Amino acid sequence: MCGNVALWKPSTESVYSNYFFMKLLKEAGMPDGVINFLPGEGADVGDPVLNNKHLSGLHFTGSVGTFNHLWKTIGENIDLYNTYPRVVGETGGKDFIFAHNSANVNDLVVASLRAAFEYQGQKCSAASRMYIADSIWSEFREKFLAEVAEVKVGDVEDFSNFMGAVISRKAFDKISGYIDYAKEADDAEIIAGGGYDDSEGYFVEPTVILTTNPKFKTMQEEIFGPVLTIYVYKDEDFEETLELCDSTSPFALTGAVFARDRHVIKMMSDRFRQTAGNFYINEKPTGAIVNQQPFGGSRKSGTNDKAGSVINMLRWMSARAIKEVTVAPKDWRYPYMREK
Repeated sequence: MCGNVALWKPSTESVYSNYFFMKLLKEAGMPDGVINFLPGEGADVGDPVLNNKHLSGLHFTGSVGTFNHLWKTIGENIDLYNTYPRVVGETGGKDFIFAHNSANVNDLVVASLRAAFEYQGQKCSAASRMYIADSIWSEFREKFLAEVAEVKVGDVEDFSNFMGAVISRKAFDKISGYIDYAKEADDAEIIAGGGYDDSEGYFVEPTVILTTNPKFKTMQEEIFGPVLTIYVYKDEDFEETLELCDSTSPFALTGAVFARDRHVIKMMSDRFRQTAGNFYINEKPTGAIVNQQPFGGSRKSGTNDKAGSVINMLRWMSARAIKEVTVAPKDWRYPYMREK
């Protein structure tokens, strides 16, 4: 759209799908050389790019550690570049659902299941931790676990399966490690799922962990898999639990609140102003649609530049101001300089 040349370096775990997307762009008429698809190992592609004087910008999606490394490298190379590179990143998330006692439980059940387990929970916006009022917990638990039990896991070519395999051995080992940790913990229990199988593909059951510790490991660390950890708070501790939710994670990508009390919704919206770049009210914290809902997070979730909207597009523009004079001044002296 702007005449620039871009290098597209896909994740080594998603080359196949990205390749077909590149083919679609070509068939749609995109000229050669505008986007250059360059799969490979991170350092093999990234190091030459970051060491090139023509680097003008970096748009990154991935881990916090990698983004920090890239940002640091660009800073160290700043004297090399022809211009100051624009740096945009979207990193991790520890996305939350916060349910007040006025929430519609049936709506909460559907939203929680989709948010936590759709795409095997391998979305940066997937719900990974949940805070729910004690007075609605029993009803929610019964209905939610009944629905989770209906979730089918298997080959994605069978459209009756809601979940497929996780993306790689690395992801499988990480997710199963968190599940095993919860199985051994004294302050948590697995109330649904907990199984996994790598005999043919990397399959993990939708897993629900109930903890009495709001700082439990799976309440704080990004898992990127089908694991939802729930903390039940006393109704009278509502405001204290808002603080817990805000302070437990360094991330601020997405979050959702459920309530029918408009005063409470306003309170939570204000309280979570810095807790989620994409904030949802009575809706799951996933599913931002390009050109309809800008997407991005702050704190350690990224630079919050709102991909999928004109806000992000403007981030890459270099403004040029032009002034043309048709009637030029005839005297360099200003009127105020004249003697009275």
